[in-house]
Amino acid sequence: MNINIRLYATEFEQDIRPLVMAFYPGSAIRVQSPESRTLPFSKEEEDLRLDVEPDAGEEGERLHIALLRDGREVKSLVFPFSEAGDRTERKNLLKRQLYRLLEKDTGKTLPWGTLTGIRPVKLPMGMLKEGVDEDGIRRVMEEEYFTSPGKIALATEIAKRERKLLQRLDYEKGYSLYVGIPFCPSTCAYCSFTSYPIKSWEKQVDRYLDTMERELDFISGQCDGKVMDTLYIGGGTPTTLTPRQLDRLFGMLQERFPVEAALEWTVEAGRPDSITAEKLAVMKTYPVNRISINPQTMKQETLKLIGRRHTVEQTVEAFRLAREMGFDNINMDLILGLPGETQEDVENTMAQIAGLRPDSLTIHSLAIKRAARLNTEKEAFQGKRIVNTEALYDLTARLARQMGLLPYYLYRQKNMAGNLENVGYGTEGKFGLYNILIMEEVQSIYGAGAGAASKILFSNGRHERADNVKDVGQYMARIDEMIERKKAVLA
Repeated sequence: MNINIRLYATEFEQDIRPLVMAFYPGSAIRVQSPESRTLPFSKEEEDLRLDVEPDAGEEGERLHIALLRDGREVKSLVFPFSEAGDRTERKNLLKRQLYRLLEKDTGKTLPWGTLTGIRPVKLPMGMLKEGVDEDGIRRVMEEEYFTSPGKIALATEIAKRERKLLQRLDYEKGYSLYVGIPFCPSTCAYCSFTSYPIKSWEKQVDRYLDTMERELDFISGQCDGKVMDTLYIGGGTPTTLTPRQLDRLFGMLQERFPVEAALEWTVEAGRPDSITAEKLAVMKTYPVNRISINPQTMKQETLKLIGRRHTVEQTVEAFRLAREMGFDNINMDLILGLPGETQEDVENTMAQIAGLRPDSLTIHSLAIKRAARLNTEKEAFQGKRIVNTEALYDLTARLARQMGLLPYYLYRQKNMAGNLENVGYGTEGKFGLYNILIMEEVQSIYGAGAGAASKILFSNGRHERADNVKDVGQYMARIDEMIERKKAVLA
């Protein structure tokens, strides 16, 4: 479906667009606003138009929202919209009214209601800090945001658990460090992260580590005397590095940062086909206390379809090897909504995961990003339905709890199948603290490597961000600029 949106105020575009997309998933949307340069769909191309504009003659005191098909208005409403309220109040009022209109047009409700941001848990978290009880939280989320009872309960449970976990942090001196290794055995069809096939770059990995060493030197100088709470090695797939290269990277970190005192050191071992006994042995010589082995699915046909060149058996073997070598905090990632997968497939995957008994499990809802092959090579996946439902999510939640895993963090992404969420489940004492920190933004997180971002929190609550370029070659060539970007933020 092609949808034109005519919007009188640019400031509300990022609030309206995701709500429209949630009601009409898979649609192409073009927005015309005072600052927009996007050309609308022609009348012949347009399937639906949404107009949001001041009511004629009312000078913006009232808004008129209308849905049009074939140029004819099919649904509309007019409501008071005083400029006296602040932006948040006006945004929420606009979204509530728009939600009601789209609900009537589609006959659908959304599990998260009008909440379209990536961190819905921040709402109950904020209310808990203000002393609002659970009944008060439920009332606000239900009446003001139209959130379903199940999602309210989930968000509130996670907020309470996060608050308890975050009490372990050193808020005055604490920080976290993310180190990005942007290489993978192959590129998955859904992936839009900074990731490149290792075969194309293996001769330059040591040069990449040389470059990163300079960036780590700068970051360690900025963090001297501070407390490292978490260290996360992500990517890509860090275990595409050789044992020698992993040892070099971990040694660089140990020399520059107080890694022994960190509450958590995670290595994203991700792809089972990149895990060997030698690499796990290197990790055991350092205080790595959490790893992730990610199958995404335990259906071999799907693994082949999405470009993961490993077998279900390799996943089981890698997990058991890690257990045998003493790793007692292992996470696994799964994705719901992969092409062609059914409820039976998901149940089978969950049964196999239950047999392994991971310490934590992250359930993702497939999000199709613009740069992912699922979007750019659609013809390769024709005939493969991409389906996710709240019922399927409820199934995985129930099975996760049966495994003794409790929900501890949650976030959402654009264009998620079923308009749902990603949820992390874990056992007591094995929750991933870094996952919570990246969502809640309660301390500075420094990033090193291609595509890494540094998010600096200042004492007055202000956040500043410094992004590294994603291209590996550009990162190595422009490392001085990457360091200068951080200096500019910290100045």
